[in-house]
Amino acid sequence: MSVLVFADSSEGKFKKTAFEVVSYGKKVAEQLGLNLVTLTINGADAAELAAFGAEAVVEVKNDLSSFNAKAYAAIIQQVAAAKEAKVIVIDSSIDGLTVAPLVAAGLDAGYASNVVALPSSTTPFVVKRKAFSNKGFNNTEISTEIKVVGVAKNSFGAHENQGSASVESFEAALPNLGVQSEAIDKASGTVTIADADVVVSGGRGLKGPENWGMIEELAGVLGAATACSKPVSDLGWRPHSEHVGQTGKPVASNLYIAVGISGAIQHLAGVNASKVKVVINTDPDAPFFKAADYGIVGDAFEVVPQLIAKLKEFKQA
Repeated sequence: MSVLVFADSSEGKFKKTAFEVVSYGKKVAEQLGLNLVTLTINGADAAELAAFGAEAVVEVKNDLSSFNAKAYAAIIQQVAAAKEAKVIVIDSSIDGLTVAPLVAAGLDAGYASNVVALPSSTTPFVVKRKAFSNKGFNNTEISTEIKVVGVAKNSFGAHENQGSASVESFEAALPNLGVQSEAIDKASGTVTIADADVVVSGGRGLKGPENWGMIEELAGVLGAATACSKPVSDLGWRPHSEHVGQTGKPVASNLYIAVGISGAIQHLAGVNASKVKVVINTDPDAPFFKAADYGIVGDAFEVVPQLIAKLKEFKQA
């Protein structure tokens, strides 16, 4: 019997969440006295996972050039059956939140998403998870024989646990996928919102797309991803891929800087998991100030250039 961890990757490189779920799975396996098995699909070097505690790595060699939830779920279910997995650990990214319920349904397993801590009890199996749009927590008991746990990004952390891992190949039997991807356009040379430790986001306070240069410059200095509020993407100032919030992409970065964003409840719900939130806005009564860790009441066109200058000075010192 085992704990099975799915380590997600993109273009042959493991995502940061892969190291976090392996670290989490290692501790759960120790709690339960089970073997740890890590599954990769078109992944990278297994030694990278071994540095975080992976003991046995199953490399799936099916030709999957793009993400397909149905295919990924089928593969995870087949490896789980082969390895007699009692707990399956997946991240709570957008892809993870799509795949995990399919895996749980296929295995008659209970599923808890957005888990933020190790099980507080293994008999019964109880995990703490985010609830109410990240405004609170609840303790969820999973009573099924097989359990699926979705780990929230940046909640547990990636912890190095140097070792070596055995590697085996696995050829899965794929179902009829129903959907065929013909082409996928991806942005290159930029930090993605999903992988970013720092996110700089702009709202309607920027007054127009022609002023987005300072958001990009601030992001460049910080090595951050750029994002925007829903009205900005709806107006066509920025692509919808940069829209963050409850109706866009969720953000769980270490630092989230909101420039010219008032803080609608849907936006706050989607970024509330970020560890430190900084807001820059001319309106002292903007809702975002109540949720922010740090706030600057001022004109973004005056504050942001000064912030960029000071950060550049600090980096050169």
